[in-house]
Amino acid sequence: MIPRLHARAHSPREPLAEALGRLLSTNEGLTEYTVVAHWPGLDYYTPDDEQRTWTTIDWAEHLEDPYLEHPFAASPDDDRRAILHLDIRLHPDDRELTGPEWSEAAHRLARAAGIEVPGAAEHGWRWIAVQGQPGRLDLIANLIHLDGTWRTPPADILQRLAGEARHIEQDMHLIPARTGPTKRPAARPVLAASAQLAGVLTQLADEQAGPLATVRGLVEHTAYRIARQPGAAGTDTAHRLQLIARRLHAIQQDLDATAAHLVQPRVTAAPAATQRTAHRSL
Repeated sequence: MIPRLHARAHSPREPLAEALGRLLSTNEGLTEYTVVAHWPGLDYYTPDDEQRTWTTIDWAEHLEDPYLEHPFAASPDDDRRAILHLDIRLHPDDRELTGPEWSEAAHRLARAAGIEVPGAAEHGWRWIAVQGQPGRLDLIANLIHLDGTWRTPPADILQRLAGEARHIEQDMHLIPARTGPTKRPAARPVLAASAQLAGVLTQLADEQAGPLATVRGLVEHTAYRIARQPGAAGTDTAHRLQLIARRLHAIQQDLDATAAHLVQPRVTAAPAATQRTAHRSL
């Protein structure tokens, strides 16, 4: 399992659309097989399983509500980007998890990220876990607490998520994200150069501060804005932009995989055995 932390956002709509791999709609409802987990207080605020009939827009508005309820809540540096988005991806050769397994993984990762506190059912932070694409789980949360205070994620959130991901892999018998030796032999200039080039590719593919992430974010934001315009032409353009954003994301993943391949130890082929020629005595 590979955890990735996205740059914080003002709205949950774009992260939710990315988690689903499609634009949000007022006509599409999300079942419990897609929203596999959520903050425990949701059942307290919406009795009788009301959320089972919610559309994608309803879920986005639910995560946006703290902005309206606490209009002056902000981070210590006066930042209002309260939407936290992280995703976890399984190894490509891993088995498909069941619904309860996705739910368990979501709650464990939410606790590791500090957005769920055990025993605080009616208090805490609004978050949902979406399993909208094969082998991928997205957690989307609003950092504004129900009492109006701001929740700052722990500074070592990625390390905590990575550590919990390793535990989940062991408990659920999943394929580890990375296998093989992590230390490279010394005095290997070829490997050192490969590591430098891999670092360049990793920076390009970075989901938080990489240039492609910035471009993809602008494209997705433009698609969302155009989709709100009336007329079929706007819908078609928004769809085309969403496809462009997906291609950019695929490029990021390809660059990340290429960077990992560069630093993998190479197996040197054994030299061919020397052929012996039989000489006949005269």
